[in-house]
Amino acid sequence: MNVHWDEHQEPLGTALTLIHSRQSTTSRFLGDPGPDRAQVETILDAAGAAPDHRRLTPWRLVIVPMQKRHLLAEAFADALSERDPEATEAQRKEASEKAYRGPLLVAVIARLSPELGSVPTPERLLSAGCALQNMLLAAHAMGFGGGLLTGKSIYSARLKQFFQLGDTEQLLCFMAVGAVLRGKPTTTRPAMNDYTTTL
Repeated sequence: MNVHWDEHQEPLGTALTLIHSRQSTTSRFLGDPGPDRAQVETILDAAGAAPDHRRLTPWRLVIVPMQKRHLLAEAFADALSERDPEATEAQRKEASEKAYRGPLLVAVIARLSPELGSVPTPERLLSAGCALQNMLLAAHAMGFGGGLLTGKSIYSARLKQFFQLGDTEQLLCFMAVGAVLRGKPTTTRPAMNDYTTTL
């Protein structure tokens, strides 16, 4: 059966508009109001639609509620001291402030245990990336900004301990979502011909 479509036909037009209009927002420029409980559930539920070879769910999400951010702040500061024992209190304070970015803050953790299944690590990481994109697009569709928070601290023993990660788990990033307090100029994205060749 031949399928005919044009880019302005719904729902394709809506999907393409969301994909091409979404921009990452630096986490420090995300604030209140954030998504309510129902919206949070919708955003997180979108992750479950990611490609997932053999249905392993090779990632998991941990919400860090605002009332627990002070604990994450301590962990960020300790992670800095772990890699730089001479870090000053001012530097520790700056590191700790990352914990308060975004009304919704979610840790994204890869599950790499061979006991989970035989799917290779790259496929699992691809699934986690797709889950992230699904959540960012869902948040964007609701009018929220979103961005990823990474850095050297995510590889620290301190954050591994904080999130009680197993030996075969890896913290990949944090996803922050909230109202955009300060936008940024639209960036020029690569065109299809910039990254596509024909075999």
